[in-house]
Amino acid sequence: MDKKVEISILWEIYGKLLTKKQYEFINDYYNNDLSLSEIAENNGITRQGVNDILKKGAKKLFEYEEKLKFMKRMLNQEKKIEKVLLELTKIQKEYSDKQIANVLENIKKELNYLV
Repeated sequence: MDKKVEISILWEIYGKLLTKKQYEFINDYYNNDLSLSEIAENNGITRQGVNDILKKGAKKLFEYEEKLKFMKRMLNQEKKIEKVLLELTKIQKEYSDKQIANVLENIKKELNYLV
């Protein structure tokens, strides 16, 4: 997974545990696609200052994930749901019983809601 995407997901999960500046700067840099210069100018600090805050914040996010593993569990759950959906689709195509097809369709809708 791309590091920017990973940090963005971790920010969604653990962002509120960061300092206010780390939270805002990571959001601006990774989610709002602002440059270091833009963030520095908006906050009256140097690019290096922004970079330091971003590094410390990202490090914290990875530490939280290492301990709590919410992102790992979420991604594993999504993979399992996708696998179940594929199997349900296969069953639906192979069996013509209308009642089975309806039940499978309802299960697929519920699982798609979770993904």
